[in-house]
Amino acid sequence: MTQELIDLRNSILQGNYTEALAIVDELEGMSKKATIRQIKSFLKILLIHIIKNQIEKRLTNSWMASIRNSIREVQEINLKENKKSYYINEDEWENLIEESVIEDAIADASLEIMNGKYTRSQLSTIVNRKQVINTAITFLSLTYTYSPKELPAIMDDYLSQLTADI
Repeated sequence: MTQELIDLRNSILQGNYTEALAIVDELEGMSKKATIRQIKSFLKILLIHIIKNQIEKRLTNSWMASIRNSIREVQEINLKENKKSYYINEDEWENLIEESVIEDAIADASLEIMNGKYTRSQLSTIVNRKQVINTAITFLSLTYTYSPKELPAIMDDYLSQLTADI
């Protein structure tokens, strides 16, 4: 990114605004990719713990903290600087999870569930993907409705329901 900033500065100093705008567009694209990558990372952590909950039929305090923290981080990262729009809109989560995240989450969860009792392919056949995705989307939807101050208390209510669903 340093080279892009140098090129941007030079383009502006030379009065080549078309090139400068192209560099700005490139920088924006790089920034968006980094943000989406960060969101996917927290999304994977969320899915791993939802999968572990589903298969092991329990929810530890550590798992609850990881779920809560993942949701709070996604809420913060997903909101653009203008505080009015999002990198990932509410109706885009299902596709993102199915296309980019769930397979990695299943693979990583297979290493943790019951001390690695299931291989990735075994876990892939027994996990209820639809239920995992719906649970994740329920949590993610809260980030559009509640403020960062309100979210932890609301998350506690939803996490207690998650443990009750076991």
